[in-house]
Amino acid sequence: MKPLGLKQISYYASAFANEADLMSFENYTRDWLDRVEAKLEAVLPLADDLPERLHEAMRYSVLGGGKRVRPMLVYATGMSLDVPLIQLDGPAAAIELMHAFSLVHDDLPSMDDDDLRRGNLTTHKAFDEATAILAADALQPLAIHVLATDKAMDCDSRTRLKLIELLVNACGSQGMTGGQSLDLGAEGKQLSTDELEHMYRLKTGRLLHASVISAVLCADLNNPKFQALENYIDHLGLAFQIRDDILDIEGETEMIGKQQGADIERSKATWPALFGMDAARKRASELLNKALAEIEILGPSGEPLRQVAHYIVDRKL
Repeated sequence: MKPLGLKQISYYASAFANEADLMSFENYTRDWLDRVEAKLEAVLPLADDLPERLHEAMRYSVLGGGKRVRPMLVYATGMSLDVPLIQLDGPAAAIELMHAFSLVHDDLPSMDDDDLRRGNLTTHKAFDEATAILAADALQPLAIHVLATDKAMDCDSRTRLKLIELLVNACGSQGMTGGQSLDLGAEGKQLSTDELEHMYRLKTGRLLHASVISAVLCADLNNPKFQALENYIDHLGLAFQIRDDILDIEGETEMIGKQQGADIERSKATWPALFGMDAARKRASELLNKALAEIEILGPSGEPLRQVAHYIVDRKL
């Protein structure tokens, strides 16, 4: 098993107060990251296959680093439910492909108009706007193709169909696309707590939800645990976005990998902007505690999910 890369180590080290917690988290994540990176490399078209520029842009958009939080949630959930990791490689890669598609679109001049992503030039800056749009468009069906055809996924056609349905619903108008629309429309407006959290659930939470539930679909699970996991990721998804809002204000560009203060500059509706930084930190902590309480039903087997939850809420980038 190869060691974590320096960039990934910095992601994790920043989230834990002591070395013991970091080492515990590394024990869970080292193999997961190797697996999803290998799967993404395998399913993406080669850069020298026609059309070369499109395929190069697709690989650039996906393989340019990142925290891989969504694959981590897939593997952490599967590990907690005793699902063989080989069955989770396909869902983990498919969800990360869909996430990458959304990031390329979010960065476009007509959307958030960002120059940096993960410390690198955004895809439309590294290539051009038309190529970036096409690369993102191609990543979306590739994600579905992985779920439909991955031979390592030992599941029947009914489960594959449920996995596909879960992912496409997470990305549509009642998922992250709808959430992004609400986000753009909310710029400069005063939202209520309920309105803001509804936007967060669509924009960020639905794909995180798909990450957890995709592993659930690969397991034989009784109803109490299923509901507990749904509640866990609902709370954690909100906390994830609030933490992102906080980092946009107090994080450094070199650390967070994108332009610091971009949300403020665009008058984005965020928790700190609407309710203050102290309220944002308090809400994120409340949501973390609620998420952890939900998975007490899993006992010791839920430790990977606990570690991921702490990382998401305590990270520095």
